[in-house]
Amino acid sequence: QVQLAESGGGLVQPGGSLNLSCVASGRTAAIGTMGWDRQIPGKSREMVARITTDDRIAYANAVKGRFSVSVNDAGDTVTLQMGSLKSEDTAVYYCRGETYGGSVYWGQGTQVTVSS
Repeated sequence: QVQLAESGGGLVQPGGSLNLSCVASGRTAAIGTMGWDRQIPGKSREMVARITTDDRIAYANAVKGRFSVSVNDAGDTVTLQMGSLKSEDTAVYYCRGETYGGSVYWGQGTQVTVSS
């Protein structure tokens, strides 16, 4: 019903920047909230950022002030701009979409590695 595809992961040095993108397809009109979670090695998946169709935004404390989430005008692409990256940001980042009915969809994940 909804498919999410992430891109933009890769290797970046500490202090650097990287942008992730997620394109939604299928019944995208059903999505009320999009965002990003991440799974740091050895830890469980955690929320990173959320953005709603009415432009309410929330960030995890660990990334607040460094990351920025946005959606395009069509509402089918969510971007995570990551700056001042730290080694502890190394994780698999997953795009997340939640429908108005409460169904959650996940992308396949994209690896972000912050290392010198």
